[in-house]
Amino acid sequence: MAVLNVNPTRMELTKLKKKLLTARRGHKLLKDKRDELMRRFLELVRENKKLRRSVEAGITEANSHMSLARSVMSDKALDVALMLPSQSVTLEVKEKNVMSVIIPNYEMSFKTADENDIYSYGFESTSADLDVAVKSLSDIFPAMMRLAEIEKSCMLMAAEIEKTRRRVNALEHIMIPQYEETIKYITMKLDENERSSTTRLMKIKDSMVRQNIEAQRAADAKGQIAV
Repeated sequence: MAVLNVNPTRMELTKLKKKLLTARRGHKLLKDKRDELMRRFLELVRENKKLRRSVEAGITEANSHMSLARSVMSDKALDVALMLPSQSVTLEVKEKNVMSVIIPNYEMSFKTADENDIYSYGFESTSADLDVAVKSLSDIFPAMMRLAEIEKSCMLMAAEIEKTRRRVNALEHIMIPQYEETIKYITMKLDENERSSTTRLMKIKDSMVRQNIEAQRAADAKGQIAV
């Protein structure tokens, strides 16, 4: 791992140690976020799988009965029966924050609370299979809305998981090792400079001691000659 291009000084060493501490904390937080997102994502995936099976089964049943209704009713009679629905649904789209991911939250409200309002026709001139088809679609409609909400949430959470995973890998495999290697390099450089300074001071001290000894000897010799 290449070291960062910085001056090997104690100030830079202190800065890098602070950055390394921040990077490790960020790595832990992002890793926890990734794990929690994965846990919630898998819960949604399991619910999505269960709902999809239920919705597909309901649509299959509704299509089957609708085909039977078409076989015994004319297209015109069927169109007239379904022309003016008496029930309607209002869909309110809200947002929910899950681990900094904004996911949709759908809330439905029906025009009336009477379950029979799903039939916009009289039962005398229509097929019973049409009633079953309409009832099947009405029953699975909330599940369809929940399925749409979950699938959109899964898409958004999957994108956030991937982004968080890249950040975790960048910190774990690039930034933190670079900081550690640079800190190690600067520490070794400072130790080397300190040893060089110590050696240099010791040499200067030895030189000064020798000079003092030689000066003392010269003074002693001079004194003996004077005597």
